[in-house]
Amino acid sequence: MDSTPETPAGAFVEASLLADGYRVVHVGGRWRLGSSTPTAPAVDSEDWSGVRGLRFDSDTLADWDSTLIVFLLQLVDTAAAKGVEIDLAGLPPGARGLLDLARAVPEPRGTRRGERRRGFLERIGVVALSLLDQTRRVLAFVGEITQAFGDFLLGRARFRRGDFALYVQQSGAGALGIVSLISILVGLILAFVGSVQLALFGAQIYIADAVAIGMLREMGALMTAVIMAGRTGAAYAAQLGSMQVNEEIDALRTLGISPEVFLVLPRVLALVLMVPLLTLYANALGILGGLTVAIGLFDIPATQYLAQTEASIRLADLGVGLFMSLVFGVIIGMAGCYHGLRCGRSSAAVGEAATSAVVSAIVAIVVANSVITVVTTQLGI
Repeated sequence: MDSTPETPAGAFVEASLLADGYRVVHVGGRWRLGSSTPTAPAVDSEDWSGVRGLRFDSDTLADWDSTLIVFLLQLVDTAAAKGVEIDLAGLPPGARGLLDLARAVPEPRGTRRGERRRGFLERIGVVALSLLDQTRRVLAFVGEITQAFGDFLLGRARFRRGDFALYVQQSGAGALGIVSLISILVGLILAFVGSVQLALFGAQIYIADAVAIGMLREMGALMTAVIMAGRTGAAYAAQLGSMQVNEEIDALRTLGISPEVFLVLPRVLALVLMVPLLTLYANALGILGGLTVAIGLFDIPATQYLAQTEASIRLADLGVGLFMSLVFGVIIGMAGCYHGLRCGRSSAAVGEAATSAVVSAIVAIVVANSVITVVTTQLGI
């Protein structure tokens, strides 16, 4: 048995290696701030070869404060870095809780002095493996939501209809204000940009064509989706992330209730229903914004502007925009719920989940918009 001498304050630590390969660390005495207490290197410096696990014994522990927690945290970090199994059952319940709390928020990378920096190839490998793992998780989540949607079509989905109505209200009527403002401004911008070039040829009337086609095919659906990603997608990630922190999602699984059906499906269905309707509303307000520019700057009569708008648009233009909005609604709902369900167990993780949901949703929206635009152009739609 290796041990360190007892300190004047009475705190002591001893380490012994059992026959089964477990190292037992005995902590005892009084561990108080301002008194002389052992340090983690007293145990860290010992040979860890052949050690398969770490246990603790606190039967002789009198009283303690954060001094003991600091010592234990250093020792546990050392054991974890060496791949040693850690058993905290021998510590007081309060000490175990504080250790769990201290280790819940991971230490930011690069903050530890002397930490080895990864090489260029190693960083590429880490990123590649992370992307591969993330892809597997996303595909598994998509499969789970697809199965949940199938259950919904067959009438087997179990979620509260009241929750669905609330999500519809939040993602529909609750977003009218910001969608109205952005849509009118986008219509104004499209009209201003188009008028600069069209005025050179005296063809200001074709401002109506540029605004109507631009809003119906692209900007109405795209700007509505970006707004909903920042507003509703982040809210979904924060809601589910908070439930993950509070272990409410684990409780649902324990009761045999699928979180993908009970929590995710009604949110995604609400967005699939509301985003196309909001897109129609955004299209109308965008055209209204273009009309304002045409009347205010070029004295184009409203009837002439609206007649030119009607002549320039096709039903296919409206269909392309609505199809985009449908796809965008699925992307926003799944991105927000995916990051919320896979949130960590700390308050910082909830913020990270909301940020990741917005970023991933916007990136996916832009990629989907590009793909749909290229495909529809090639098909002549």
